[in-house]
Amino acid sequence: MVRESQQDGELGTWPRESPSFHSRFTTLTISREPGSKHGAKDGAVGTGQGCGSTSSGAAAAAASTTSALFEPGRDGQTPQVVVLVGAPGMGKTTMVRKVMVEWREGTLHAQFDFVFCVDCKAIVLPMEASVADLVSQCCPGLRVPAGKILDDQKRILFIFDGFEALGFSLVQPEAELSSDPREVKPLELTLMSLLRKTVLPEASLLITMRPTALGSLRRCLKGEYYVEILGFSAARREEYFRRYFENPKRADMAFRFARGNEILYSLCVIPVMSWTICTVLEQELCGKKNLLEYSKTTTGMVMFYLSQLLKHRYRDNPQVLQQFLLQLCSLAAEGIWKHKVLFEEKEIKDRGLDQPGLLPFFLNERIPGEGEDHGSVYAFTHLHLQEFFAAMFYVLEDDGEMVNSLGRLEKDVNKLLESYNKSRKDLNVTVRFLFGLASQKSIEYMDKTIGCRISPRAREELLEWLQGRHRSLSLPGQALKVSEMDTFHFLFEMNDKSFAQSALGHFTDLDLQDTKLTLYDQVALSFCIQHWAGLGCVSLRGCSFHWQDPEAERDASAPCSGVSGAGGHPNALIVRQREELPCPIHLLCRALRHRDSALQVLRLQWCRLSEGCCAELAALLAEHPGLAHLELGDSSLGDGSVRLLCEGLRTPGCRLRILRLRYSRITSACCEDLAAVLSTNTYLEELDLSFSEGLRDAGVELLCEGLQHCACPLQTLRLGSCRLSGACCPGLAAQLLQGPRLACLDLSDNELGAQGVLQLCQQLRHPSCPLRSLGLSTDGFSQALLQELDALRALQPALKIGNLLEHEVPQAGAMARLPCHRGLLPGGSKALPSSRRPALLQEKVQSHSQPSSQGCQWL
Repeated sequence: MVRESQQDGELGTWPRESPSFHSRFTTLTISREPGSKHGAKDGAVGTGQGCGSTSSGAAAAAASTTSALFEPGRDGQTPQVVVLVGAPGMGKTTMVRKVMVEWREGTLHAQFDFVFCVDCKAIVLPMEASVADLVSQCCPGLRVPAGKILDDQKRILFIFDGFEALGFSLVQPEAELSSDPREVKPLELTLMSLLRKTVLPEASLLITMRPTALGSLRRCLKGEYYVEILGFSAARREEYFRRYFENPKRADMAFRFARGNEILYSLCVIPVMSWTICTVLEQELCGKKNLLEYSKTTTGMVMFYLSQLLKHRYRDNPQVLQQFLLQLCSLAAEGIWKHKVLFEEKEIKDRGLDQPGLLPFFLNERIPGEGEDHGSVYAFTHLHLQEFFAAMFYVLEDDGEMVNSLGRLEKDVNKLLESYNKSRKDLNVTVRFLFGLASQKSIEYMDKTIGCRISPRAREELLEWLQGRHRSLSLPGQALKVSEMDTFHFLFEMNDKSFAQSALGHFTDLDLQDTKLTLYDQVALSFCIQHWAGLGCVSLRGCSFHWQDPEAERDASAPCSGVSGAGGHPNALIVRQREELPCPIHLLCRALRHRDSALQVLRLQWCRLSEGCCAELAALLAEHPGLAHLELGDSSLGDGSVRLLCEGLRTPGCRLRILRLRYSRITSACCEDLAAVLSTNTYLEELDLSFSEGLRDAGVELLCEGLQHCACPLQTLRLGSCRLSGACCPGLAAQLLQGPRLACLDLSDNELGAQGVLQLCQQLRHPSCPLRSLGLSTDGFSQALLQELDALRALQPALKIGNLLEHEVPQAGAMARLPCHRGLLPGGSKALPSSRRPALLQEKVQSHSQPSSQGCQWL
């Protein structure tokens, strides 16, 4: 057994060949309870969430080693019969092998002198045998006679792995059972004698079975304990990834990727699914340095998992498999529509699904508890797998006879899509799988690996729905925009370049608000952007970019406290991993730099951008001459970030005309860099530093040095609510006559004082002054000063004077990022920044690439 465990290549069992069995074993979460209570509740895996959502009421549900198998129960009695229950791929054989290895090493299970393991799936047993014959069959090299071994019953453990594979009837006459371990009987009677304890009543038994085979076995046992494998807990999923990959960096990248995909991460509760995902990700990583060009979809992962489950099964008779899958998919779809995850035995039989060679791979059986009068109920091994088969129902081809026999649910793709669009958001995963299954790659893969025929007809319906959906969301007169993140997931699942181009071809804007973007979200978004030739405007408000588990991100900000619990790692390691990651918007910027990009406007507001993000944006500015408008409204932007941005602004390839850095934390320290941009960049027409309270007068003085340059093309300068005083007015006043360009100067919500305002007015009286809009907060002005402004208006009738501040409040999820500002609305009321400007102040989308001739808007 130890040798086999080192060489085993069975699906999902071990990540690597290694001399150490224990270095490859990842602890499973189990639920342990006596037979009298087993079946009274629905298992966690059967309801779809696995141990990740095990309720507090589950009996003894915990991450456990094999020592828990024979621990005394609540009554203090050590169980003699333990039934280890789990769906295919949950790790039953792995647990058995661990029992054997630990017993052989003497670390556990020392109460047994002899352990005999019968692999019911592989061993060839005689038609007739005694218990002694079974012992000899298991260990042909025994030096001790089998009869002598059996004399000390208490020291013997029999293991039957995969008991259902024997296919015996467990209904045998009591009178024909044996009580003598040397008596030769038909094999069914010998095994039944062991189960019923008529022979070797003091020996211990460990039986592994699939849930669908429990019904008849349960009637044969007495005093048994059931141990159900619930799968990997959250911590163990990460541990499995780290054990699978020899390279720690690859392990980190692969786990972050899976953790960022809610569906994949949930499926990782199933050990064989964790193996599937690691195997596919490893194939990707072998050809690339990272997963940033990842091409395998969630649908692709599940199809690979399905192909491994059904490997070599019914390949010689694909019609049987096709018919079984049609009925299985019909059951899944009906359940999804009715919010149903448990199915009665009659439903299984009516559909012809009671096939022992196939059913256990997809459904778990729940045995009724004592006192319950209903029969067995069944559940898919995971809710997401039920959703996958529900989607498959709509695309799996069938003949006329099958359609008539199904007859319960209409294959109406449009009904599914419209129901999702209107109210049934719980259908999201099903719709996502529908897109994935309709791709040409999926059609070819399913036909080649499983022999299933998938119809391509759904593609056109999916395309029409997707286009019409976003047209209806766009207001009349506005540019057509995509504002739902699920659209990008749908297109990524399809993973078809031409399909994405067709779906997005009529839209020009991307607008996401208050969205948490995981690594998987960013991969899906980047895929779509790269195939979106007409994308002219990207607006992300209140969005956050995550590259790792949020729990790890929180840990990274905590003080370093060494190694955490089992499976943990030092906080210092988390911090190091965080530093090694690309900046959060790396994928977005790389996608926006694609060759056919038509991007003109980029808004990233309240997205908590780091300095590294500004380095990425600088590279984008340098390489994307079409980008004309960049808006970064974020209180996390500081001097270092702006300096990096200025490097891109000074490159010859930069053609940016509007730069807005509102609500930033910049100070005068970075204004020298901004001044250098003003003196060298011949395209920048608007600079908005509103609500940057650290700027102050010293910063404005440095900006004025850049404005003095004859090549400076600036038309609009916004410095509203920057805590300026009258000390900055002489420098600004001097610039008003320097050239014919500066048309808008916003100094709203600054305490300039009467002297400062008068200095500005003196220059504005000059006939050659080009200024057409001056932002001032006149609340609190003296009567004399107001009269001075009235006189100026009479002299310069084209000049607008008033509060020009445009307040932008982020969505609720981003409100906490706001610094405390002193903005005042007209009338003296306190202003809150808002991401939704009043309609009066909204820029028309059609002109977002064209700077205003006046350089500002009047309120």
